[in-house]
Amino acid sequence: MRELKIFSGRAHPELAKSIADYLHLDIGQCRFSTFPDGEFHCKIEDVRGRDVFLIQPTSPPVNDTLMELLIMIDTCLRASAERITAVIPYYGYARQDRKDEGRVPITAKLVANMLTRAGADRVLAMDLHAAQIQGFFDIPVDHMYAARVLNNHFREMKIPNEDLVIVSPDEGSIKRAVGHAKRLGGNIAIIDKRRLSADEVSQENIIGGPIEGKIALMFDDMISTAGSICGAAELVKKNGAKEIHVAASHGIFAGTLVDEASGKEENLAIKRLREAPIDSIVVTDSIPIPPEKRLPNMKVLSVAPILAEAIKRIHQHKSISAIFGSSLADSDS
Repeated sequence: MRELKIFSGRAHPELAKSIADYLHLDIGQCRFSTFPDGEFHCKIEDVRGRDVFLIQPTSPPVNDTLMELLIMIDTCLRASAERITAVIPYYGYARQDRKDEGRVPITAKLVANMLTRAGADRVLAMDLHAAQIQGFFDIPVDHMYAARVLNNHFREMKIPNEDLVIVSPDEGSIKRAVGHAKRLGGNIAIIDKRRLSADEVSQENIIGGPIEGKIALMFDDMISTAGSICGAAELVKKNGAKEIHVAASHGIFAGTLVDEASGKEENLAIKRLREAPIDSIVVTDSIPIPPEKRLPNMKVLSVAPILAEAIKRIHQHKSISAIFGSSLADSDS
């Protein structure tokens, strides 16, 4: 492990520290500064001939964290690092992965091109919004899952199988719901979701079930403005669910509401989650979650051991897929 170097961007130094501690390593020295006009600058310690891992989720503010990651990659490339791996626990722009109408970009592919062009030799990501994003890269991509961490949390609740229903909040999450049901048991139900706009959805019907009198678990890859998950929770509650627990790999918790009278700002996602009929919310630390975005019924689980084990195996040229058979990680497929 002597040749392995871990560096952290400014997006999530706490996660980087947890990963380094797991590997019994120190975080590499990396000094960031911002010029008066907003440009970023980076200077790192000697990495000549080293196997470098740069830990930086491209979480909000996405443009800043992405640009910072690109600058870190370029810095290491010009400092003659032997290999550069971008560790991206949350991949920003992932939802723009296809042309669903005319004259729109495929920004997930653009970001992949930028990372490759900057000099990354490989990417380590977690719970990409769409698995096919791996194919957008012309370099190796190791795709990890937080499913085992989330499943273990719910196993500890010891919910009887006959009382459990796994709810997919939309048709795009059906495969994820099936994967969790294989490991947790219970029936499967699917919410019929219709997207009205970028931040507004409508939940119409529930397919499958039954829901009445059951404990419902809803899994998604991310909670952004929480419109989908809260709308699904309300529909499930209306259909008689006894308890509702929500889990997601990435807790983005975005959006801002402004009170017209006082001018006070409030986080849209947190307001919706607070008012929704949800008994508990579980997310991971793939994205930093500040205290003001943490609710009393929210639990944050760490994915540092999964990412650390993947980093160690990449460095030692060992199989990554072997992790999925261990107690550390689990695929949702």
